Formats: sequence, C-alpha cells, structure tokens
Amino acid sequence: MPPTSPPTGHPTGPPTPTFGAVVLAGGTAARLGGADKASIELHGRTLLTHALDAVLDAGEVVVLGDWVPTHRPVTFTREDPAHGGPAAGLLAGLDAFARRPLQIAVLAVDMPYVTMATIGRLREHSAGHDGAVLRGADGRRQLAMVLDTARLAQVRPEYAAEHGLPMHRLLAPLDLVEVPALGRESRDVDGWADLRELREDGSST
Repeated sequence: MPPTSPPTGHPTGPPTPTFGAVVLAGGTAARLGGADKASIELHGRTLLTHALDAVLDAGEVVVLGDWVPTHRPVTFTREDPAHGGPAAGLLAGLDAFARRPLQIAVLAVDMPYVTMATIGRLREHSAGHDGAVLRGADGRRQLAMVLDTARLAQVRPEYAAEHGLPMHRLLAPLDLVEVPALGRESRDVDGWADLRELREDGSST
C-alpha cells in the first residue's frame, strides 16, 4: 500500500517550544573593574552556572556575553553594537533562538539566589498575563522575569531605537505581575563589596 500524505492544512513540523531562557551576562561590570561577571565564583560555582541552574527547565538557553565554558549547551551572542544595555541584550537574545519559544525567562547573571523555584513562581503568576517580574524588598523590579515572546515582539521598537533603550520603557506596555522576592532572591553582585559579603555568608541558598 503506498504511503498516504498528511491531510492538507495540518502542521507537519515540530511543535513550538514552550519555554526558553535569556541570561544577561554582557554588561560592563564597571563596579567590578570590568571583570567578567559570568566567570566570577561564588560558593564553588560561577555566577553563570548559578543562572543556568535556575533555568534548568528551559529547552534552549541564550547567553548574552562572551563565550565561557558551560555545563550545559547554550547559545552565546551579543547585541550589536555591544553594551547596548539589558533591553537591547534581551532583544538580541530573542533573535538568537533556533526556534523561538512561547515564553522565556530573563535573568541577570549576577543574581545567584534566583533558583528554579523562583522561576517556577514567576511562571505560575504569569498565567493570564504578558509575564511576571520579581520585585525586591525596596519595591524595584529586578532583572528576573518571564515574558510572553509574542507580546514582547509586538512592543519591540525599531532596531535603531534598541541600543540604550531603558528596560522599563521596553516593558511598559506589557501586563506584568510583580512577584515579591523571598529571602535573598533579589540580592545581586553589583560590586566587590557585594561579592565579599556573599562569600563570607557561606550559604549557597
């Protein structure tokens, strides 16, 4: 019996990936003397390893920054021109997916206390909205969030306006739920004093 063709109008390709991640690791790290934040170690693991562990559920991960060894497959890329800020980095990351997922986690590489549980909480709260963002104890939104990629694409500005675009301006049109940080989830490594304090703490959770 000859093979039958699939019914006309039915999709034959693989399904769209559900969840991916963009790790923002391409900043200037001015308060760290230009050190590569991704390679800085805390509690025996690099900051990039901490971030990759937090998005372990992501089917594909894009890292904005220079190549460094990783314990899982990732795609490295940079915004062009470089150092365009986190919003430009996020949008460059969105373009780097082999197959764009429906939803992405966005995480700064210098937030080592964000975990899979944090990302899971953000995903739960994002249901019915354009996404969810972690809110620190000071009320500020953190660079730890989940976003609907279709909505992000809808509010994306022209390429010429991406470089230097403030993240809050990019996200302003989106319906984002603010999720309060628990414990030290919003702690970041902004300078050497932060790193020294976290190292002296001795706890990885």
